Amino acid sequence: MVTEKGTNVTYVEDEDDLDEEPGEVIESAPPLQVGEERVLSNFGIKKKLLKRGVGWETPEFGDEVTIHYVGTLFNGTSFDSTRDIDEPLTFKLGSGKVLRGLDNGIATMKKEECAVFTLPSELGFGVGGREGVPPNSVVLYEVELLSWITVVDVSKDGGIIKKILEKGKRNELPGDLDEVLVKYHIVLGDGTVITKTPEEGIEFYVKDGHLCPALAKAILTMKKGERAKLIIQPQYAFGEQGRDANDGFHTIPPSSVLHVDLELMSFKPVIDVYGDSKVFKKILREGEGTINADEGATVTIRYTARLEDGTIFEKKGIDGGQPLEFIIDEEQVIAGLDRVAASMKKGERAILTINPEYGFGTVEVKRDLATVPPHSKLFYDVEMLDFIKEKGPWEMTNQEKIEVAGRKKEEGNLLFKEGKYQRAGKKYDKAADFVSEDESFVDDEQKFVKSLRISCWLNGAACSLKLNDFQEAIRLCSKVLDYEFHNVKALYRRAQAYMEIADLISAELDIRKAIEADPQNREVQSLLKTLKQLQTESNKRDAKLYANMFARVTKESSVATKKLKVETAGDERQEVEMGKEVGIR
Repeated sequence: MVTEKGTNVTYVEDEDDLDEEPGEVIESAPPLQVGEERVLSNFGIKKKLLKRGVGWETPEFGDEVTIHYVGTLFNGTSFDSTRDIDEPLTFKLGSGKVLRGLDNGIATMKKEECAVFTLPSELGFGVGGREGVPPNSVVLYEVELLSWITVVDVSKDGGIIKKILEKGKRNELPGDLDEVLVKYHIVLGDGTVITKTPEEGIEFYVKDGHLCPALAKAILTMKKGERAKLIIQPQYAFGEQGRDANDGFHTIPPSSVLHVDLELMSFKPVIDVYGDSKVFKKILREGEGTINADEGATVTIRYTARLEDGTIFEKKGIDGGQPLEFIIDEEQVIAGLDRVAASMKKGERAILTINPEYGFGTVEVKRDLATVPPHSKLFYDVEMLDFIKEKGPWEMTNQEKIEVAGRKKEEGNLLFKEGKYQRAGKKYDKAADFVSEDESFVDDEQKFVKSLRISCWLNGAACSLKLNDFQEAIRLCSKVLDYEFHNVKALYRRAQAYMEIADLISAELDIRKAIEADPQNREVQSLLKTLKQLQTESNKRDAKLYANMFARVTKESSVATKKLKVETAGDERQEVEMGKEVGIR
């Protein structure tokens, strides 16, 4: 056995040694060649490679490794070997089961690698030696790393230990909203079977939990196809009370530790589309590539739409019917379907759950196959067949950019008149993006492009004011004023935004500049009157606040003075009484 237990060796490590990761030096150096020897870290351990391993991964402290080893003295005399008994050693790396120096060496090995580690006396058995090892001896260990199991402390307190038996196929982990398909087999410490899933597994949503708290916590750390063994302490299982037998579920005694063989067979990602738990997208099939439809794309989809009771109210592209084609962000379909379509890739299939706020709302709507009642929750099984994205500015000539920007600005104007300020703001932003690069336009285009860009920023600021997004209004107006510091509209709208956020000083500066640029502007003059009213009200509030503060301070000072007088009077009376007592004596 290669243990330190029973020896009288005391190890004192430098601070630098404690901070150093095992194999740190070897990681930054070229890989060892077979037959080559190299010193590892500052401990003075030497490693000589005898056989290359497979893959690139190495075990970490805390992992469960299985090795064969032969320990010899420098003269070749063997003092310990697992090969003699043909039984490999399995232990937790870094737990003190083997010599510290050997722990560090094994942490640099790959699976099936074979190497010889030379340990100086202070990392071996020290001045005490052991049976077969004289004091102060240099020892050599020929080690073959047969395998290892990654061990994860899921709960960070030892309550849920996960040993990875088979790694997953992809890097993605399930989320709390996702629907998972798992297979498990659960036993007590004595081998009593508690329960197990059918061979095809069982599906549930992670957020809903299943069986016991530990299961969901462990699943959130697993990859698709991963197999693991869990050791679950009672506080993450069924606690001190245990669980009675029911529905084929064996009795779990109080304070029982559970042993679980768990496999994450697959999972379906579920996305909270708006972030308010009103529209969910469950992905049944991943789409192609990395590009999704996005705003402005012309998409073609097919779907089956149902009510909560299962009634189908619409089909598109199903059973030989025509699929639906529409332009995203043009209000051609309900808001929930529109937003989800913008996030989908070609070939992707998903189940949508859409609350009334993003569906048909409070009205009754007649569709192809049935009537949708007011306040209905909707369910769509949707497949993205194809989409054609808008050309980007980089794909266009200057003339095309100007034409598209002009068209989007006009579309924004129409939306603004209809009171659809958010969509109008998006149109103005996109229009400005198409004419944002001065360098690409020639001299005779520059003036028109600058005017178009400034017009879009000003209109966008007007939308932001309507939407109470005052910081965005300030940002857009400031962009205009960077080009035209005397632009009255920009000064006027920025002053409005400043007034809304109670920055009256900045508002007054902008209004004064606007009046200086256009003294006869009635709107600016009217805004100045409003500002003065706000300033008067603000001054009154401040005066009242300071008056109250002064009154409170005066009152507290008066109370303190009275208290001091009372205390002083009391002290004087006490002195008189004491004087009388002294006189009596």
